[in-house]
Amino acid sequence: MWSVNKKIRVMVVDDSVLARTIITQGLSKHPRIEIVGTAFNPRDAMAKVPQLKPDVITSDIEMPGMSGLEFLKQLLPKYPLPVILVSSLNLRVFDALSAGAVDFVRKPDSTQNNEAFIAALTQKVISAAGAKVRQAPAAITQAAPVAPLGQRANLDQVIIGLGASTGGTEATLEVLKRLPADTPGMLIVQHMPTGFTQMYAERLNRLCHMEVREAKSGDEVRRGLALLAPADYQMRIVRSGTRYTVSCLQGEKVSGHRPSVDALFFSMAEQVRCKMVGIIMTGMGRDGADGLLQMRKAGAFTIGQDKESCVVYGMPMVAHNIGAVQVQASCENIASVLLRQLNTL
Repeated sequence: MWSVNKKIRVMVVDDSVLARTIITQGLSKHPRIEIVGTAFNPRDAMAKVPQLKPDVITSDIEMPGMSGLEFLKQLLPKYPLPVILVSSLNLRVFDALSAGAVDFVRKPDSTQNNEAFIAALTQKVISAAGAKVRQAPAAITQAAPVAPLGQRANLDQVIIGLGASTGGTEATLEVLKRLPADTPGMLIVQHMPTGFTQMYAERLNRLCHMEVREAKSGDEVRRGLALLAPADYQMRIVRSGTRYTVSCLQGEKVSGHRPSVDALFFSMAEQVRCKMVGIIMTGMGRDGADGLLQMRKAGAFTIGQDKESCVVYGMPMVAHNIGAVQVQASCENIASVLLRQLNTL
């Protein structure tokens, strides 16, 4: 396990000389990061890992000879190291996250700023240094059948908010796969680069019972629908009588993020007059913790992911420590805790 008292040893894997140079030079500027080596493809990386002993690896997803996905499948059983994917807009990034990668950052194109890319990658490397590498599942499967909650009018007036960051793409999937198609309306914030939230929503929609889609302003919150905050937009809930919709506006960052879990949770605490549930999951920092506390004070039932199942026990830890969390549970058990609570309403 990496210690804050030593530098984070990073290995950069990319078939592009330019990309390796940009990443190496950019990360090297941070005083807590040391680049211990580079590799031009996964086979080169596999040969160098035992000698270089990196704490964190950054890896492209598309490389000749062996993809980043295959690289993960070979690397992690032998060397369970945190891997940050550096990816262009590519659906395979979610398969790689399922295979055990910790997080990802979008590779800039010719129109984008390298400084913003390096800043995001630096933050993710520091977060990954303390991350817990998950064991990859044997296969990505459709959700198993789940009994419906049934036509109970009181569940039409329940709203669920869920927020996550590092490790959250797979943790959120684990929760949603265990929920029935008629689950009360859900609002989800997952820290994610621009361009990926629509693909992620489509993935969740394909693998889960609920309908899941990327939110847009004016979408109604209703049973059976989960709305995912679009990248680079703040999603908040808006009340009009007994009807609830969402607004998705760029605006300022909240708690350092856009989308922000706090932005959603604070809006829920302020706007929602029916029953509500707040769930905070794996991620670095404290985004969502203060908002969840306000939700609890406003009468919400609150759940936090436990330390053992978190990739990074940051956001749920802060929320627990400030008294925002009523029940802690593993990501595999959060759905059952939620369903038990819904059955008491």
